[in-house]
Parts: sequence; C-alpha cells; structure tokens
Amino acid sequence: MSKVLNYSNFNFKNQTSKYEGKVRDVYTLRDNTLVMIASDRISAFDVVMPRGITYKGQVLNQIAVKMLNKTKDIVPNWLEINPDPNVSIGKKCDPIKVEMVVRGYLSGHAYREYKSGKRKICGNTIPNGLKENDKFISPIITPTTKADQGLHDQDIDPKDIIKKNLLNKNDYEKIHDISLMLYKKGNEIANKSGLILVDTKYEFGYDTNGEITLIDEIHTPDSSRYFYLDSYEDLQTKGLKQKQLSKEFFREWLMENNFRGLEGQKIPKINDDVVKMVSNRYIELYEKLIGEKFDFPSNKDIIDRIQGNLKEFLK
Repeated sequence: MSKVLNYSNFNFKNQTSKYEGKVRDVYTLRDNTLVMIASDRISAFDVVMPRGITYKGQVLNQIAVKMLNKTKDIVPNWLEINPDPNVSIGKKCDPIKVEMVVRGYLSGHAYREYKSGKRKICGNTIPNGLKENDKFISPIITPTTKADQGLHDQDIDPKDIIKKNLLNKNDYEKIHDISLMLYKKGNEIANKSGLILVDTKYEFGYDTNGEITLIDEIHTPDSSRYFYLDSYEDLQTKGLKQKQLSKEFFREWLMENNFRGLEGQKIPKINDDVVKMVSNRYIELYEKLIGEKFDFPSNKDIIDRIQGNLKEFLK
C-alpha cells in the first residue's frame, strides 16, 4: 500500500503524452486536456530529492485549486475540475517561456544575490543598507527564463525578454500588470489568515484562442514564501530570523547539511524525522492559509484512490 505518491504511470483515454516535472506528472489528452497529478516529490536547487514527503502533493494541489478559483476574476486560468485531492484537470495552453517572480521583501534568492554585492536584479535597482527580509517600498518583479528539465532557471532583465523575442512588449506588460494584481490579491488572502505573502511566482500561457491564461500552481509553499504577520516587525527589528512557512526552510536545512545543488555535492540523508518535519510544515501552512483543518486521506492506497476517482478518464 502506497502512502507516499512518488510517481504515477496511468494510461488515459486518448492520451498522447506524459511529462514528469519536478513534482507533477502531466498527462496530455487528444482533446487539449491536461491531467495533472501532484506527487509527493520534493525538489530544491532544481534537484529532485530521493524521498517523497507524506501529504505534500495533496497540500500543493488543494491550495492551488482554491487560489486559482479565488483569482479567476483577475485572469483566466487553466483549471476545470478537481476530481481527487492530488489531481487537477484543465485545458492545455502553450506555455510562455518566462516565469514572473514577484517579490515584496528581500528574501531567498534575491537576498543571496544582494548579499553577494549585486544592487541591480532583473532591471530593478535595490538600495544599499537593507537587511534580509526587509520590505521593499513596492513589490518588484524578477523574471526568470523557464529552463528545460534538468537545467536551472536564469534571472533575466525584461528588456532582454523582448530583445530575445521570448515575448512581445505588449504581452510582457500585460503579464507584468497581471502578476502584480495576483500578488496583491494573494497577500490580501494571506493577511486575513495572519500571514505575509513574501514572494511568489506565476506562469502563463496562451489558450487555443490566444488568450493569456494563468497555468500551473499559485500561492503554494513550493511556489511562494510566507511569514507570520504578527511577529514580522518584532523579529525584523531584533534582527532575528523569520519563521518560514514555505519550502525555503527545507532549502536552509539542505544548506546546513552542505548541499546547494552544486556539482559533486551529495544529497544529505532524508530520514523519517526530516520527512515528518517537512510534512508538518506543509500541513501547517495549508491550515493557516486556507483556514480549515487538513483533511487527512483514508488509509486507501493513493494510486487506487486516484484510479477510482478518474475511472471515466482511464482506459
């Protein structure tokens, strides 16, 4: 019996292809439909870890579904139905090869760049004298190129996006404005739950009518970073670390154990205690952000449950 979903291998009616991402298995059907299975895999520094995290896929999928539904008044999205805790089904779009990373605070990758001496990140000038996790006067966008499997995403200046024909100027400006609106909405939702949406990423594509459409997940702990609202100012004033409700704490654990995804580095052992710690943190974020208790699934095998819920799609 499988309590952790590391991989799936379904065969759907009219299936034309299957793609394994870092976390999701994506099945394409002939009628322009995507079946997206959120696995329990966890990645960091663009490396998929050898062990999955219990309930992680369910947490990601259910947060993404709720957030996509709460933001569809801002921009159309790909999602159509959610037939299983780990599964979303929707329309296939032609992906835009740029990810829009919105940052309200100097954290994570941006802080590591800043600490190294950089003051210009993706066309944004960052002032001197900031501390880690300080709030920006207004949110900035630091786009990245969407790398092929196995490669690292790269920061890119918006001018270079247009110069390299990754996107035309008009459409870049559209997704720039949409990204800021999505971040504002996401932060309002987070604030009502006593959280701060520190930074997040959005991915877009074109649907069959050429309309800009929000794709993939949004506002999940894999794509976003959250702090506690009530303790932020006090911790920041005292120069103390913010409590992370995101995947950043797992990256920090890896770095403490001498792993940054660099060549020759060995992935540290992810034992039962680490799995439990990470799983609990994901569930904590779900309950805090969504405002309801996490619905632990039955002891039924995950694959069997998905097959039962998707039987109309299976051969």
